[in-house]
Amino acid sequence: MLKTAIFPGSFDPFTIGHESVVRRALDIFDKIIISIGYNSQKKGFFSLENRKKMIGEIFKDEQKISVMSYDIMTVDFCKEQNAKYILRGLRTAQDFEYERAIAQMNLSLKGIETLFLLTLPEHSPISSSIIREILSYGGDVSKFISLKINIKNYIEK
Repeated sequence: MLKTAIFPGSFDPFTIGHESVVRRALDIFDKIIISIGYNSQKKGFFSLENRKKMIGEIFKDEQKISVMSYDIMTVDFCKEQNAKYILRGLRTAQDFEYERAIAQMNLSLKGIETLFLLTLPEHSPISSSIIREILSYGGDVSKFISLKINIKNYIEK
């Protein structure tokens, strides 16, 4: 049986920190589904379609990775995809405390295990919300985003 992990998030946008976590997890899992949670109550900086395209472009040559979106509880999405694991990256101790509680609930609710990978030290200060803020002022975020994409191609005018 394949060891499948869901890597959930809003990925608005997908940063080099996200990319690093996924690439490092490829040695652990047979399949990783990068899963963009959809919340109709929130308007993202990037459209859901553009986020899917960006991530797809980053991993277009990686057979073990797919990109999907979902609008149900993450653990239910895991069950639909026959994934027994959730993959999460941790930047800080605060991330750990927040993610630990969710991981314990996911295990209790549906038997889904969570695997945490620490971000590389140089990626710790990078967050999607900071990237969005920089972009909103027309700033250059190229060193925080995969070299495989030109993020300006995905910003809707």
